[in-house]
Amino acid sequence: MTDVDMDHRFATARAQIYLAHNQDPNKHTTPDGKQVPYETHYAEQMEHYLAKRSPNASDVLKLAVCGQHFRRWQVPRTDYPMTKIGYHTWRTHLKKRQAQLVSQILDECGYPIEDTKRCIALIEKEGLKQGEEEVQVLEDVACLVFLDDQFEEFKDKHDEDKIVHILKKTWGKMGREGQELALGIPMTEECKGLVQKALSG
Repeated sequence: MTDVDMDHRFATARAQIYLAHNQDPNKHTTPDGKQVPYETHYAEQMEHYLAKRSPNASDVLKLAVCGQHFRRWQVPRTDYPMTKIGYHTWRTHLKKRQAQLVSQILDECGYPIEDTKRCIALIEKEGLKQGEEEVQVLEDVACLVFLDDQFEEFKDKHDEDKIVHILKKTWGKMGREGQELALGIPMTEECKGLVQKALSG
């Protein structure tokens, strides 16, 4: 397969993923007041931080990052018991579902079986605890998007102890490169204070 064919295959798969993202009924309001589908916004943020964290990422990692939350809105948290076990069951189901759906797109676009299997492993984060590099990159990117794009809203919904606990867990999930990027994220003084408290605890 030529480079042109590979580029076309990647562009087609990415477009299919965004076609689904654009159907998300949940909206995100941009700084200029424009409303966009939330999953479209989230995927764009993920791609933005992937370019910072791993500018030479493989096409399969790029697609896994882009599709990490594929059609997530179709399985709301309220479908599961509002307990810790219910939350983890929901998250596990989402990872498997999202991995399968995105891998189907890769298959339909002509990616070999090795790549579709790799995509599944990445989205399901197989090997994270064993230090698998590409899985760590994906985890770093997700944590960076949380800190940059979701933390401000998150902190307004929870007490300080829970916020600090989540920040400690988030920091612990990231590799050194991800942590370095996280320290450069612009934050309000309140958010900076919470991060400092989490890191000093």
